[in-house]
Amino acid sequence: MAQNEETTEAVEAEETLTSYTSESGAAEAAAPKKERPALTVAGAAVGRRKEAVARVRVVPGSGKWTINGRALDNYFPNKLHQQDVNEPFKILDLEGAYDVIARIHGGGISGQAGALRLGIARSLNEIDVDNNRATLKKAGYLRRDARIIERKKAGLKKARKAQQYSKR
Repeated sequence: MAQNEETTEAVEAEETLTSYTSESGAAEAAAPKKERPALTVAGAAVGRRKEAVARVRVVPGSGKWTINGRALDNYFPNKLHQQDVNEPFKILDLEGAYDVIARIHGGGISGQAGALRLGIARSLNEIDVDNNRATLKKAGYLRRDARIIERKKAGLKKARKAQQYSKR
């Protein structure tokens, strides 16, 4: 019996030693940072891309998306566009903290997704400039993409496409 008690004490002592090793400290340091609480302030902004214009309103809520009266996955069935639109929330660790209400017109699907992303980023910047601006700016989400379609020139088939040159 005495030997049995010694082994249990040795096992308990070993467990307490392993719980205070440097490995547990490293695990705590490697743990992800805590999510910041969402502010109870709403923000609104306009985003543009190509010919698309998105008027966006971001309000504190549960992460519900309403785009022209439709849900996000209904309006943008392409997962790449859904991911592109959600990037400002992801980079700020605010996923599911705000509801998004947007009215989009003009352009195509890709341009509308880019316009919505810019509108969301500007809205989040308006809500909390001190904490959000540096992160959004570094990621390039506050810059409007100025690339637009080049106009057609006279004598050409399209903006740059000409008839094939024939030497003889």
